[in-house]
Amino acid sequence: MSEPTTATAATTEDRRLAHGPGRLLLLLYGVFAVGAASRSGYQLATRFDEAPLAYLLSAVAALVYAVITVCLARGGERSRRVGLVGCGIELVGVVTVGTWSVVDPGAFPDATVWSDYGLGYLLLPVVLPLTGLRWFGPFTHRRTAGTAD
Repeated sequence: MSEPTTATAATTEDRRLAHGPGRLLLLLYGVFAVGAASRSGYQLATRFDEAPLAYLLSAVAALVYAVITVCLARGGERSRRVGLVGCGIELVGVVTVGTWSVVDPGAFPDATVWSDYGLGYLLLPVVLPLTGLRWFGPFTHRRTAGTAD
């Protein structure tokens, strides 16, 4: 068998985002994207006047989860950078909404995915971005020479 070409090695390196622990992240982010989108879509369509802020924030969370899911699935340097930014936005959202929902519970008549730091989801909404930041981080996936995206 011959040695892999530089292009093959680069493609293998680019895909590492969804290998090993990245597969679990891909699965979890995919489930959260579908769940948050379904929930917020239904709430926005049928009960928007009850808690518009909460439902819109859940839709934002769904969008962030979807972007991170796509980044994990695609791989590559650009996806790594976008995923890193997405996880940062997610963490800021979880901390902001989590703190806001604890300090002023009346601001959220209905919970969002990020309310109470994701307590309704076993705190996964606060654990996922921390794990994602580590996974997408610059020292987790070293680029091979000649890899471009």
